[in-house]
Order: sequence, then structure tokens, then C-alpha cells
Amino acid sequence: MANNNRNALLGAAFLMATSAIGPGFLTQTATFTQSLLASFGFVILLSILLDIGAQLNIWRIITVSEKKAQDIANAILPGTGYFLSLLIVIGGLAFNIGNVGGAGLGLNILTGVSPEIGAIISGSIAVCIFLVKEAGKAMDRFAQIMGFVMIALTIYVAAQTNPPLGEAVFRTFVPEKLDVIAIVTLVGGTVGGYITFAGAHRLLDAGIKGKSSLKEVSKSSVSAILISSIMRIVLFLAVLGVVSQGITLDPKNPAATPFSYAAGNIGLMIFGIVIWAASITSVIGAAYTSVSFITSFSPKIEKHKNCWIVAFIVISTAVLATIGRPAQVLVFVGTLNGLILPISLGLILLAAYNSKIIGDYKHPIWMTISGAIVVISMAILSMITLVKYIGNLLA
Repeated sequence: MANNNRNALLGAAFLMATSAIGPGFLTQTATFTQSLLASFGFVILLSILLDIGAQLNIWRIITVSEKKAQDIANAILPGTGYFLSLLIVIGGLAFNIGNVGGAGLGLNILTGVSPEIGAIISGSIAVCIFLVKEAGKAMDRFAQIMGFVMIALTIYVAAQTNPPLGEAVFRTFVPEKLDVIAIVTLVGGTVGGYITFAGAHRLLDAGIKGKSSLKEVSKSSVSAILISSIMRIVLFLAVLGVVSQGITLDPKNPAATPFSYAAGNIGLMIFGIVIWAASITSVIGAAYTSVSFITSFSPKIEKHKNCWIVAFIVISTAVLATIGRPAQVLVFVGTLNGLILPISLGLILLAAYNSKIIGDYKHPIWMTISGAIVVISMAILSMITLVKYIGNLLA
């Protein structure tokens, strides 16, 4: 396989993984670790299995059909592609406001500039990536570098907090307590909404498609889940090391506590780098993927897609800088991401048995079964979560 293809496959894996690792990812991981302690390991394990089941199906069908998700959906049931695109773009825009906010907070910690100014600077950096000639390659390389930086720094902090590894391993398989909302949030935050499509659409744009590419695409899709899961596990251990010593996380910024505990002010600076890297890569991934859901609807959008991506980032940054981060909207959209997954994955599974879409390709039965399990379980769990969320609002 050509070197360009290898770079694109690695870039797609990191784009998807770093799109998942945003400020919400850091906060959720810290918060659920504090409430579930070592048993959160079981939730992580379960979410990894569900994530792989979802992502393998989606990436393979997109690759073999050589169509983007919205076009597959429209081919299955006319109009559903437009509906799916609407959900993705709304969710992506709302999340990007939070992502830009996280980047602003990171620069605030690192340099002392206000979070709003930090957001504007970060948004400008993201825009610059899409103004260069080889924007796709620049995006791939940036995602890889930031991914390595985040994981390496968090491993250092986890080692300093001295987590109870034996207890963490044991409770990963024999949990003391479970939380349905945690499962939905983790799966929705890793492969829900736009995130799982980030790498698959990137591979199509890089020209990696067709049955001949399935083996490499499958490896890339699982690698993407494993990269984001490594970050999740390492952060879980870092937080567990702190809370198991009776230390309460800062409610305003729970993910920062293990960093400051492990290395004082230097640790806080490390957290600033981690949250900035997590946020800026999510800004790029959300903008790129959201726009990829509308490019096939008009040749003009496809021709000027980088301009549309820039506009998406500018709007997200402007909303954050002027209105702020609408917390309740972000929480609701997080639940919406969990609901989008059974819809999008359900349509993909239907496409797997439509010869007009996939030709003579035979989709493995075990993948269909694993995908169906994800669709059914996430639909039920998401509805339970949504009912709880609405109940809390009305209470």
C-alpha cells in the first residue's frame, strides 16, 4: 500500500479519536470516575465493545458503497439523509461552541488571556489549517501530533497519582455499581453524532474506498476506538488515583484536579495543554465532518467545502465569544448524540443488505449482529436517559 494511503488511514484514525476527545470527554470521564470509582472501568469496557461494533459497521459500509452516510441514508429511504444531516449539523455546531470554549479555557490557563480571547485565537488557528493548500494532510498531521501530546502528558499525571490498579482491573470485570447514563454518554461521546463519521468520510475524501480497501479500513476503524479508549483509561486512572485518596474534584473543572494534585502549578499547565489540544482537534473534527454531511447536496458546496468549514468554525467561535457556552443545550445535544447513533447505524445496517448500494459485497453476519445489538441497546438506553433528562427539567 502506498505511503500516502498509510498516512491517510492513520490520519483518519486520529481525526476520529481526537474528535471524540474534547472538553466534554475530559469532564465526563472525571465526573463518572468520581461517582462510580473503580467500577467505571466496567462502563469503559462495555462502551469500547459497543463503539467497535458500531464503528466497524459504519466504516466498512461507507467504504464499500463509496458513498457518504447521508447519500446511503437517502438511497435507503428518500429524505432520511437530509434529516440525518440536519441532526449532525445542529449537534456539531452546538458541540463546537463547547469545543471552542474548551480551547479558550486552555489558553487562559497557559497564558492568562481571557477565555473569550483564547477562544478567538484558537478558532483562528483552526481556520488557518483549512486555508493551506493541502488542508486534508495538514488536518491529519495536526490530529496525530495533538493526540500523542495529550496521551503522553496524561500518562505522566496518571503515574504520579498512584491509582489502585488492582482494584481498577478487578472492578472492570466485577463492578460494584452501574450507571445507564454513563454508558449512553460514553458511547454517544465516542461514536455518537458526527464523530464516528469523521474518519470514514475523511478516507473517502482521500480516495480510500472499495472492497480492496476493507482490510486496512477495518484496522483503522478499530485503531481509532483504541486511541480514544487509551486516553479514556489513562484519565480514568489519573482521577481514580486522586479520588481514592479522599480528595474531591473541583466541581467547576473536575478534570483539572488530578493534574494540579500530581504536579501543582506545573500540573495545571499540563492540563492547559491537554484541554487545549483536546478542544482544538475537536473543533477541527466537528467542522470538517459536519460540512462533509452537506457537500454531496450541491456541487458548489463540494467545490468550496473548505470555505464552508471555515464559516462553521467562525460561527462557533463568534457564538462562544459573544453569548457564551449554553450548558443546558450542550447537555441536551449530548443526549441527542446518543439518539442519533441508533438511527444512523440502523440505516447503515439496512444498506449492508441492499445490492444497489453495496454491489456483490457480503457483510459478515457477526458484524450485523454486533451492530444490531448496539442499535437496540443504545435506542433503549438513550430513551431512558432522555426521559430522565426531561423529568429533571420538569421537576
